Amino acid sequence: MIKVLIVDDDPMVAEFNKRYLHEMEGFTLVDVVHSVKDALNCIQHHKVDLLLLDIYMPNETGLSLLRQIREKEQNIDAILITAASGVDQIQDALRYGAIDYLIKPFEFERFQRALLKYKETYDYLNKREKINQQDLDQLLLLKEEKSSQEKMVKPLPKGLSKKTLKTVVEAVKAQGKKPFSTEDIADVTEISRVSVRKYLKFLSDIYVIDETLTYGIGRPLHSYLLNSKKQNILKDYID
Repeated sequence: MIKVLIVDDDPMVAEFNKRYLHEMEGFTLVDVVHSVKDALNCIQHHKVDLLLLDIYMPNETGLSLLRQIREKEQNIDAILITAASGVDQIQDALRYGAIDYLIKPFEFERFQRALLKYKETYDYLNKREKINQQDLDQLLLLKEEKSSQEKMVKPLPKGLSKKTLKTVVEAVKAQGKKPFSTEDIADVTEISRVSVRKYLKFLSDIYVIDETLTYGIGRPLHSYLLNSKKQNILKDYID
């Protein structure tokens, strides 16, 4: 089992990350802490394989924690999960060895993809003492190959129809440049919210709309925005 430490000063976001982690097989939660000091204390007393690490925290930043781990040559990996989107911060995180970088808010699917990729690499390397160049190339290029595959046309998921998709797309375009919700589209189209959510999920998967999460009381709220630069993708589905 891969042992994970969540380091985030926002208790609500930390709780969401904890719930997401519990959905993943092969991972176990060591602890949830809210400061660099508490993270260092936990690492001193427990084995940790992976950090789910925020940057913005009181007193010291997540980058400071990552730097201290590298200086001590501790074998701990890190996935940054943070609202910090500055290029300098991202570059620093990568230089300190961050294996992935998720910008808040994000979808569970992106979280899942980051952890599955990490687990795949972790399992592969920990089962071997040596690795040849061919296998190493395959491992390192796997992410690139998958990225290329994702650019291919995705089939319309089972249960979705072109006719209804066209109706949803027209309602989405009518929203213009303002954010909208599942309820907004359901009200306009008179299609059930459950069905609308499936179509919006598909449109998000093919990048026709951008999806974000807003953290509040209870479950995170989904909102969407039309991506005007990706409208040509629709010709593969409704033309």
